[in-house]
Amino acid sequence: MTEASAEGYLPDDVERVREALVEWYENDHREYPWRKTTDPYAVLVSEVMSQQTQLDRVVDAWEAFLDRWPTVETLAEADRADVVGFWTDHSLGYNNRAKYLHEAARQVLEAYGGQFPRDPDGLQELMGVGPYTANAVASFAFDNGDAVVDTNVKRVLYRAFDVPDEDSEFERVAGALMPDGKSRVWNNAIMELGGVACEKTPACDGAACPWREWCLAYETGDFTAPDVPTQPEFEGSRRQFRGRVISILRDGGEVELDALGSRVRVDYVPEGQYGREWLRGLLDDLADDGLVHVADREGETFARLRE
Repeated sequence: MTEASAEGYLPDDVERVREALVEWYENDHREYPWRKTTDPYAVLVSEVMSQQTQLDRVVDAWEAFLDRWPTVETLAEADRADVVGFWTDHSLGYNNRAKYLHEAARQVLEAYGGQFPRDPDGLQELMGVGPYTANAVASFAFDNGDAVVDTNVKRVLYRAFDVPDEDSEFERVAGALMPDGKSRVWNNAIMELGGVACEKTPACDGAACPWREWCLAYETGDFTAPDVPTQPEFEGSRRQFRGRVISILRDGGEVELDALGSRVRVDYVPEGQYGREWLRGLLDDLADDGLVHVADREGETFARLRE
């Protein structure tokens, strides 16, 4: 029994499993521009933008961001309000990601002399960079990462090899399956498999899945998979109103609470359900994220973007 099969889930011919996936990926995969660079700054931007955002929507924003701030130095020297404003204008989700990305750029310059850490542990020292993002940057920029385990990878392992829905087991099996020293191509390949062939509604034959020979789900026709959290609808969400606040303050400087509220939502009524209490809670959240400054003066509340 091989070391891989000792994991209890993988087939004995695990090397063929690996080769089949890499060959499938290298022959045909989606052409995202960040897959053509090993610049850790560009890779980090793509990873932060891709959090809970469809990849096809990220392409234009990623290219525009790098046109405006092409290096980690230019981002570090940028005005934070401009970076947050860009994030809002491109509907990239929670604005604190822009704040953290800006902080991380400053950190690379000030603490690391302009050079990114090259391993997952070092990258996690950067502001806002968690284990998944650190591992992705280490893999795609430096070919020095561990096996990436995202929702796509979990779905693939669950269906193909009957790995139980437990994070520790997914991580253990994913690590055993990844070939040594090939984190860049491997992590790209297995995430592509989950994103193209093994989606919630699988396209095994249509996408010529390279693992049909070994896949338990393909053999049995049972394509159940772990529940995958879905992103809340954007329209009418707290995320949307946070973005509106940022846009208004960026254009208007300091704004009084009621004047701000009437511009944030048409149904704003100071004493209503969506009134001062609701808006103050929204502003307090943004203040906690370091994006907004809130001040009370002479019985009135004012808000402005932090510099």
